[in-house]
This record gives sequence, structure tokens and C-alpha cells, in this order.
Amino acid sequence: MTDSTETTAADSTVVEKPQLSIWELAWPTILSNLLFAVIGIISIKMIGSLGASAIASVTTGHRIFFALQAILMAVSAGTTAMVARSWGAKNYEEAARVTSVSLWIGNGVAVGLTIPCFLFAEKIAGVFGLDEETTHQAGQFIRYLSVFNVAFAINMVLSAALRAAGDTKTPLWIGVFTNVINVFLLYVLVFGHFGMPAFGIPGAALANGISFAVAAGLLLLLWYTDRLKIGVGGKGSMTQRRVRQLVDIGYPAGLEQLVFQSGFIAFLWLVAFYGTAPFAAYGIGVQILSLSFVVGFGFSIAGATLVGQYLGAGDPHGAAQQGWKATRYAIASMLLLSIGIFAFAEPIARFLIDDDEVVRLTVIFIYILCIAQPLMAIEFSLGGCLRGAGDTRYPLITTMAGLIGVRVGLAALFAWMGLTVVWIFAALIGDYMVKAVMLVLRFQSGKWRQIFSDSESKFAHYD
Repeated sequence: MTDSTETTAADSTVVEKPQLSIWELAWPTILSNLLFAVIGIISIKMIGSLGASAIASVTTGHRIFFALQAILMAVSAGTTAMVARSWGAKNYEEAARVTSVSLWIGNGVAVGLTIPCFLFAEKIAGVFGLDEETTHQAGQFIRYLSVFNVAFAINMVLSAALRAAGDTKTPLWIGVFTNVINVFLLYVLVFGHFGMPAFGIPGAALANGISFAVAAGLLLLLWYTDRLKIGVGGKGSMTQRRVRQLVDIGYPAGLEQLVFQSGFIAFLWLVAFYGTAPFAAYGIGVQILSLSFVVGFGFSIAGATLVGQYLGAGDPHGAAQQGWKATRYAIASMLLLSIGIFAFAEPIARFLIDDDEVVRLTVIFIYILCIAQPLMAIEFSLGGCLRGAGDTRYPLITTMAGLIGVRVGLAALFAWMGLTVVWIFAALIGDYMVKAVMLVLRFQSGKWRQIFSDSESKFAHYD
């Protein structure tokens, strides 16, 4: 993107456009997430050596853990929209103040989430109705990982703020460093090496959690020593206006995540009805396809950042152009990757676990999810763009319609009809089709352009 300015006809104000391109923002995030996905596959390979039950327990633990992080994700969504808008308007002090407020809120939420996760871990894991041993292992995973909730919050908020300001490289190199630590700790703590006992499933949780803690420590050190692109907000950052606006923009994203995770739990409960093998196949299949998902997430973050920055710079037309460009890139790249995964689905699955039935179901699941990749690309990219514009309510509506209404609804119907688990997996396609259509129509309408301005006006009198 070249350096350019434009004069609006209405007020003759010269507006400096953001200088970064979609690809400049996306590639570090994609690379970071690809690394994370590869680490996830390595983790599955290690845990898979313990059997299908171990994979099912970690899948359950991760799903519950992220379901309970929905409020943190709401804070992150508000951070992205407000920081990107401030950065696009060249108001760097406001971006720093928003980041400070977001971090305080995120840490408070994280502490509150730790208590139920630690005390009631096995009861929470029991909602899936898996066998006693799998439920016990999942409970252990949730309990140990919950200890690191604050570290997770610090990572989420500061990384969101950096990306919204256009710095996607710092989260990348920190992610590289901490993921290397994660793999090493998995090897040491799961199996017991270098004099350490073999912790098994709890060892996997500890490895993940310690990695979060290392990343959080690095980010805080860099932030407080003024080595990050975004500064530390000074005295007076915590105002009613900032808190209320963060909540106003973020709470629909939090509700979306609650609906999203609740829908996933309901869907996985239906999968678990068919036994441990389909449940493990789902966990392995998602991990393999994550190699494609993370590309979509990268363009989602890039789109959210540039849409927010262009709106902050007073260029809604440019914001729309960046959103559509991010969507085209996401569709092309995810489709290309899914073709490669489709072609090698069975050897990849068999590499990860030595169980014929789990491999068979994993391959079927991969085939089904590969079909949905272009639709998922639209959800990732346009959903991210809407959130970057502050329009967090509409993605909530699409999630309710697609995930709850279509995926869970169809899966429940198919289970009631006595159809095989393959039909349950196939309900995914209907979900992503509905969400893709709804998001395209919303972005085309342009109604998202005024959402953030309306929110600012609502809380202006709190200054």
C-alpha cells in the first residue's frame, strides 16, 4: 500500500490512511498460528500414545477451558475495536489508556474464572457423559490449566492491542519462543524425563499453562520498559467512559463466545453419545484442519485491524475494500490448504493414533470439514472485520442461527432419527453455510460503519 491521503468532500479534512496492507498484517499471525497448530498436532501425537481416552479427555478439557474464557474474549474484542480506531486516528495515548484498562478488566475476570474451574473441574467435565476415567482426566486437565488464567488473560489482551496497532510480529516471535518451551515441557511432564515424574494428562495442562506464563512475563516486561509499539496508559486511564465503551462493544462478543462454546459443548455431547472413538476422531480432525483454520484467523485479525484503522482515519469506503480483500485472501488460502489435507487425510490421521476405528472416523470428519473451508473462510474474515468495526452484535446473531439453530438442531434431529455419527459431522456444513450468507449480506449493507461512532456518542457524557 502506498502512502496516500484523501480529502473528504463534506469537511475538506485531509485524512492519512493506514500504511499497512492485509498481507503485512496477516503473515506474522498466520505463521504464529501455524506454529501453534503444528505444536497442537505434536501434542496430539504425544497424547495419542496414551490412547483414544486420553485424546478425548484433552479435547474435553480444552473445550471447557475455552468456554469459560468467553468473557476474556469479550474484553479482547473490545480492545481490538477501540485500539484500532484510536490508532487509525493517530491518538496513540488513547490506545495506550484503553490497553491498560482492558488489562485490568481481563485480569479481574481471569481471577474470578479460576475459582469454579479449580473447585468444580470434574463436575464441569461430566457434562459430556463420557466414561469415568476420561471424565476424571479431563477434570484434572481443567483444574491444572485454570491456575494460569491470569497469564492467559495477559496474553490475550496485550496481543490483541498489539495487533490492533499493526504490530503482528511481536506476538509471532514470543509465540515461537513459548511454543518451543511448550513442546519441551510436554515431552518432560507427560512422559517423565530428566528426573521428572510422568504426570500424563495433567502434565499436558501444566506444559500449556507454563508456556502461557512465560509469554505473559515477556509481554509485561517489554510493555513496562516501553519496548512495545503500544505504550502503558498513565494515571487516569480507568474512566467510566472507557470501561462502559469496552463493555458495550465487548459484551456481545462475550455472549457470542458463550453461545459458541455452549453450542460446541452441545454438539460434542451428541458426538460423545456415539462413543469415545468418534469423540477422539473429532478432536484429532479439528487439530489437523487447524492448519487451514489458522490462515483464516490471520486474515480475520488483519481485516479487523485495517477496518478499525480505516474507520478511525475517516475512510469507510477504504475499510470496506480492506474487508473484502481479506475475505478473498482467506477463501483462496484456506481452500488451497484444505485440498492438501484432503489428499493426505488418512496417512496424517494414522500417524497421530494407532486405532483403526478412530482413523476411519477422523478421515470422514476431515472430508466433511474440507468441504466447508470456503464458508469458514468467510465467517473468519468478515466476522473479524465486523468486530473490528465495533459491530459485535451481528456475529452473535449469526452464531446463534448457524451453530445453535442449524448445527446443533440438525445433529439432534439426526441422532433422534438413529443415523450414524457421520450425519452428525455433516451438520457442520449447514452451520457454516448459514453464517457465511448472513455475514456477506451484513457487510454488503454497510450498517457496520456507524456502530462505533454511535457507541462513542452514547458514552461521551462520562468524560
